[in-house]
Amino acid sequence: MKVNEAFADYSRFIKIRRDIHAHPELGFDEHRTSEIVAGLLKEWGIEVHRGIAGTGVVGVLKAGNSKRTIGLRADMDALPLQELNQFEHRSTNDGKMHACGHDGHTTMLLAAAWHLSQTRNFDGTVHFVFQPAEEMGKAGAKKMIDDGLFERFPCEAIFGLHNWSIGSVGGFALNRGPLMASSSTFKVTIKGQGTHASLPHTGTDPITPVLSLATSLQSLVAKVIPGTERALLAVTQLEGSSAPNVIPNSASVGGTIRTFSVSALDRLEERLRTLATQTALAHECEADIFFRRASPPVVNHANEADFAAQIMREIVGPDMVNDQYPGVMAGEDFAHMLLVKPGCYAFIGNGEGKHRLDGHGEGACVVHNTSYDFNDAIIPVGASYFVRLTERWLSDAR
Repeated sequence: MKVNEAFADYSRFIKIRRDIHAHPELGFDEHRTSEIVAGLLKEWGIEVHRGIAGTGVVGVLKAGNSKRTIGLRADMDALPLQELNQFEHRSTNDGKMHACGHDGHTTMLLAAAWHLSQTRNFDGTVHFVFQPAEEMGKAGAKKMIDDGLFERFPCEAIFGLHNWSIGSVGGFALNRGPLMASSSTFKVTIKGQGTHASLPHTGTDPITPVLSLATSLQSLVAKVIPGTERALLAVTQLEGSSAPNVIPNSASVGGTIRTFSVSALDRLEERLRTLATQTALAHECEADIFFRRASPPVVNHANEADFAAQIMREIVGPDMVNDQYPGVMAGEDFAHMLLVKPGCYAFIGNGEGKHRLDGHGEGACVVHNTSYDFNDAIIPVGASYFVRLTERWLSDAR
């Protein structure tokens, strides 16, 4: 492993990461976090721009005379979860937790920014993009783009990292295409006419069509999507009466859909709408359909993925880089950036939880788990990747 020697002692960045972890903030409310980011960038002589999509921060660092550019992105927001860990840097904000490692993502990019500001061993401009509101479908990436991100801070390509349980600590995983799925949510409310449960003939029962629809939706993917494609539809919500002897006026079924292509998503949404409408009509009810596309699939660009994989192999060796990773059904709003700019998103191995300090919760150390914690040992690995990626991209040798 050839981690940059500048990160031999990265204790300062461990303190930064744990401080951010202890003070989690939800999407578009990352005021303290963005203040820390902006303050450190300014301290290191990096040009700071604040207020992009509210709490977003962009640092601009130039060296030499080239007009070449690159963008590096990290997300800053936490999740609305109650942390179960009891170690010293646990969350101090009830109901909020850095359960996805954005505290670590922010710290890895800060570490890279610090080193690049000291050495300036590149010719061009690097934009450090600290994004708000990746979680909960808030689409902070899209809001930054809509707020003029790439017009104000031109990037030839954009790159990002996300920690993941991929086996090896500090290893990398990526591919030359879809790495993460689109994320969409749906809720179908079927409206009937409520009545007493002992007198079903005096009303129009919405429960039966909701149950029928839920069952049909569970097998919809197999009927719509070819076996050569990957997609998922999960029914996760059923709502009816709050009392056992009441047939309600309405009942609902909800869930999520994940696909690796927009065309597959189009087909599933169309069939879901048709099935919901026809099921409701068959039971003399009406269907109110809510469908929200939170983010498209994360689709890497082949050239940028190949370039990133080569940098990774130089840092951790070929055995620690899986450049044909099949992808996961989780979603990520970095997808919006890859729709308008070439780039590559990749996973960095966080381990299975052995790094957690005494007092951690009993749950697994996987993202979106109340016992999760970011592995500080991968801070220098991720930072070294960003540094070498920038130096190599902004060079004549590329």
